[in-house]
Amino acid sequence: MRQWILNVLRLSGKELRSLAGDLPLMALIVFAFSVAIYSTAKGVKAEVANASVGIIDGDRSALSHRLRDAIRPPYFKPPVDTTPQAAAPAMDRGDLIFVIDIPPRFEADVLAGRAPTVQVLVDATAMTQAGLGVVYLNEIFYRELLDFFHQQGIEARLPTRPVMHVLYNPNTQSHWFTAVMQIVTNVTVLAIILVGAAVIREREHGTIEHLLVMPVRPSEIALAKIIANGAVIVLAVMLSLWLVVHLWLGVPLAGSVPLILLATTVYLFAVTALGIMLATLASSMPQFGLLSSPVYAVLYLLSGAATPVESMPPRVQQLVQFSPTTQFVRLVQSVLYRDAGLDIVWPQLLIVTAAGAFFLVIALSRFRSMLARQG
Repeated sequence: MRQWILNVLRLSGKELRSLAGDLPLMALIVFAFSVAIYSTAKGVKAEVANASVGIIDGDRSALSHRLRDAIRPPYFKPPVDTTPQAAAPAMDRGDLIFVIDIPPRFEADVLAGRAPTVQVLVDATAMTQAGLGVVYLNEIFYRELLDFFHQQGIEARLPTRPVMHVLYNPNTQSHWFTAVMQIVTNVTVLAIILVGAAVIREREHGTIEHLLVMPVRPSEIALAKIIANGAVIVLAVMLSLWLVVHLWLGVPLAGSVPLILLATTVYLFAVTALGIMLATLASSMPQFGLLSSPVYAVLYLLSGAATPVESMPPRVQQLVQFSPTTQFVRLVQSVLYRDAGLDIVWPQLLIVTAAGAFFLVIALSRFRSMLARQG
């Protein structure tokens, strides 16, 4: 057993030296956990920002001015006055994303208990801004109307009054979510690529024959590749979480970072073993890329990092419970967003461990078969 451990450590050192000498892969790791995290978090926005608004005010009352003044940065630019004739050409040119049409006698109808309608015209080509902007405007108008009713002393006419509380991310800033989920995405894709590339590189460079004449076992070779590449990714995750996500982007890390690193280490055993298994099915790097791309795409799309699992069809929700990526995403969200401890996330950690053991057994079996054919 002692010799087995020593062999794994020596082979791990060889893998680390080989990886350090591969400048394109090292540059990819640095880029993926720094610039890619920042650019995705800041460049892909799920909230409305600086949307242009035009307003057709046919009422010119205190209430219409109140609605107008409630539309403020940073979500919207200050509204500009427009007319029904000028609104459509302005939206066609892209000058305006929203046009709000307040009808005449709007305040008088509201006070009389009638149901006047405020029309909101939307340029739906700005898809994210348009979809969420309507929700934002509805919320803004609803809040202002409630405050107006309170000032007029007729708030009691309303049957209910909702009170909303946003937990964990009170300002609903999308980069708090996308930055952490991008790290999970990069962990998955790099774990598959690095380990798979290490196996393919041995075969293409002819160094796998050198390993075959050495007094080492296939399990030692495979585990060395998993440990070496996994250690590099764990170090990159730790630095990215603290330097890029927490300090650079200003995202608070509510939960235990050591628990996240433990979960990442366990998850990496599952994904790197999957990478070795895929590498044994491919004969070259282009073939490995074609094989691993759909596997990664399925893992990502069903993980909950892009679309909530609850939004998926019931059958799919049941199937993805066996995916280590889905369980890892759920664990990371629970720990970093909601400060969950090991007593809460242990089921996800257990499923990831079981999936890792399953993939590792299959990967070692395939790796032994590949070495046997190679020899």
